[in-house]
Amino acid sequence: MPEELRAHPLRAALIAEVHARPFARLEAPERVGYLAMLSGEAGAPEDLAQVGALFERFGLAPPEPGATHAMADFGQFRFKWERHSEFSSYSFFVHDPQDGAPFARSAVEEVPPDWLEGLPGEVLVALQVELLGGESPKPSAGQLASQFSVRNFAGSRVAGGAAEVWMDFAMDAAGYGRALVRDRSLRPAQAGRVVQRLCEIEAYRMMALLAFPLAKSAGQDVSRARDRLTPITDRLAEIRELEDQRRLLDELTGVAAAVETVAAGTAYRFGAARAYYTLVRRRIEELREDRVEGYQTIGEFMERRLAPAMQTCEAVAERLDRVSTRVARASELLRTRVDIEVEAQNQKVLSSMERRARLQLRLQQTVEGLSVVAISYYLVGLVAYLAKAVKSRGLPVDADLVAGLAVPAVLLVVWLGVKRIRRMVAGGRAAGKS
Repeated sequence: MPEELRAHPLRAALIAEVHARPFARLEAPERVGYLAMLSGEAGAPEDLAQVGALFERFGLAPPEPGATHAMADFGQFRFKWERHSEFSSYSFFVHDPQDGAPFARSAVEEVPPDWLEGLPGEVLVALQVELLGGESPKPSAGQLASQFSVRNFAGSRVAGGAAEVWMDFAMDAAGYGRALVRDRSLRPAQAGRVVQRLCEIEAYRMMALLAFPLAKSAGQDVSRARDRLTPITDRLAEIRELEDQRRLLDELTGVAAAVETVAAGTAYRFGAARAYYTLVRRRIEELREDRVEGYQTIGEFMERRLAPAMQTCEAVAERLDRVSTRVARASELLRTRVDIEVEAQNQKVLSSMERRARLQLRLQQTVEGLSVVAISYYLVGLVAYLAKAVKSRGLPVDADLVAGLAVPAVLLVVWLGVKRIRRMVAGGRAAGKS
């Protein structure tokens, strides 16, 4: 690329991502041990530290900080580590001509035991894969039955007939599942892809099945919530009193809280199960299976065993959504009724307040009228006293006539004054509200 052109800061990382997590190159005969350790979403740093310790033990530079995969050849075994969202997978490869029956010895036994004991998390998958050379005779049905711990195992031709695989999806006395691969014409990289897909099918299958026990438990919780919801919805049309409606709303809120608790506890696991199940089906498609007479294929095995469990999870998730929707509708309906009832009561209160306001206005007007009369009476009295005082000085003034003539004028002045004061008070209130 010309130096004068500026590269995007993520260009190199994005190109490297396409080539990340390469497949191991395997040549039969090969023993493969696979472990999937469930360490949680926050377990990546501990997993990487443990992998780094293994590299340092064999004198190799540890993976870079933040790495999510690593491969190395430690001489007595080859090693591959991959970090996934919730778990880490550890693969161990030993190229070893068979000196005994398949599965007589695990590749994991070549790994330092103290390092294995320090692996973070819990074992979810432990799988032994035996890659046999094409020169080895095809095992008979009896020989295959003796190699697996259960009779219900799957088998098929894969990779366009370049290999035959058998897998039991079970656990032997040592705690391992078993997979047998007979290499007919696989290239080394192709053999690595087939083996890794078998390991990933088992790992993703188990990760998907983590949701199944949760689904059974959540299904019971959903049933209880549904049983609590039914009588509440039946009573919606019967209750009339506001207090009863409020009590019913409290009960409905309790059901809603229970449903939301179940939803919060299952949403992530159910979503992860759907993603893992999709990966299982994709890996099976990548195997390109052809039927071997007398055996169920891996795809058929998963459809008969894994698919019903995933359908149960989906059914519980759908039931949870339906109950949640019913709770929301019932809550909305009940709240609407409560709001209407409260609004009606508020209307009654406002009507009562309006009647009281009108009575107060009338009373106020009556009081104002009496006040005008009372004030006028006292003012007329003052005018009469003034007229009498003038008359006592010898002026010809009729005090009673003056008082009588002053009454209309005083009434008018007092009434105008009271009206003015009332107008000023009303204007002050309006200004205060604005």
